[in-house]
Amino acid sequence: MSRRMKLGLATTIVVVLVGSLFLMSASKKANRATEVRIEKVGRRDLVATVTASGRIDAKTSVDISADITGRITQIAVHEGDLVRKGQFLLQIDPTIYQAAVSRAEALLASSQSGLVQSKATLDQAQRALTRAQEISKSNSTLISPEAVETAQTSYDVALANYNSSRAQVDQARAGLQEARDNLTKTHLTAPMAGRVVRLAVEEGEVAVPGTFSRETGLLMTIADLSVILAKVKVDETDVIRLQLGDSVEITIDAFPDSTFAGRVTKISNSATLTSTATASGSSDRAVDFDVEITLDNPPVDIRPDLSSTAKIVTDTRRNALSVPIIALTVRENHAVPNESASVPQDTTAKTKKNEAEGVFVVRNGMAFFQPVKVGIAGEEHFEVLSGLTGGEEIVAGTYQAIRDLKDSTRVRNSSGAGPDSAKKGN
Repeated sequence: MSRRMKLGLATTIVVVLVGSLFLMSASKKANRATEVRIEKVGRRDLVATVTASGRIDAKTSVDISADITGRITQIAVHEGDLVRKGQFLLQIDPTIYQAAVSRAEALLASSQSGLVQSKATLDQAQRALTRAQEISKSNSTLISPEAVETAQTSYDVALANYNSSRAQVDQARAGLQEARDNLTKTHLTAPMAGRVVRLAVEEGEVAVPGTFSRETGLLMTIADLSVILAKVKVDETDVIRLQLGDSVEITIDAFPDSTFAGRVTKISNSATLTSTATASGSSDRAVDFDVEITLDNPPVDIRPDLSSTAKIVTDTRRNALSVPIIALTVRENHAVPNESASVPQDTTAKTKKNEAEGVFVVRNGMAFFQPVKVGIAGEEHFEVLSGLTGGEEIVAGTYQAIRDLKDSTRVRNSSGAGPDSAKKGN
């Protein structure tokens, strides 16, 4: 055998050995099981909730504003004070308004005097006209028609003057009433019992009427803190799940270690549109609905405008068959058994036809995709309406493993795997 033939044979043997090793490695890799977390399908109590943020507010509050212009000479309360109905709050300089009352009183007196004079003139003209008419009837030769006509004219003028004087008296009386009302407005009292939650002015400032702006004439705000509300904004996709009377768990940032119970007492029928900036710089319109929640037992030292978060309970299920939220995934499937599932899904007709939600059921070390129909979503689990009967072993993590898992893949349970940190939200 020549040297060249020997080298060729050796090369062939090396290639065959390398190929064999490669095929063996590939075969082992193909048979290697994917490490996942496996759980059994069981039953548990589920609570579906809607979470929304907002602020604390009093059910009843009154803004006290200035109806007249004047310098504030006295403020009798401080912010945070409790006041009773009718209690003195604030004094506006009454000098010019007292002078206006004096002028109005003098004008009324003058008008009344003019009315008395015009009444006397009217009575005199009435008597003169009566005498002239009686003389003319008894003997027309004793008085000329011109004299009778003159007496009639004098009476008409006196009557007109009397009516004018009476109108002037009414006008002067109305002016006096207006002046007195303005003087009264310089002395402000509490329209209701409550707490002064806002004091917007100080002594020496000039109070002005808020003709065009509510904030311009605002002096202070009094709130009745006996009934406290949490006013939150709920997204349009969640508001249809709410009902009046739904129980609520409320957390207030100012009381981090406490939670408070409440009930939904008002759901707005119209939306509030809010502009939100996107990453591309464009502006979208977020559609939210105002919801009011009445707290059952608010803390004594609570105050308006505190930030709060409400967890509204919309539905509950007792001993419901359920699977972890992270276990639910979407795969291609021609028969879609859960088109009406409450979880978000693609709304296009093509996606509905070709994709289904489900879980991977483990049988004999193999993971098989099983479509399921789900109901409400709890904190960490979905209710299962159909597709599972309970007791099945399913792939419950990790999120990355479920996302990459394919049907009929060999799997093995990971040892000591902790809860997955990438759980889906409710």
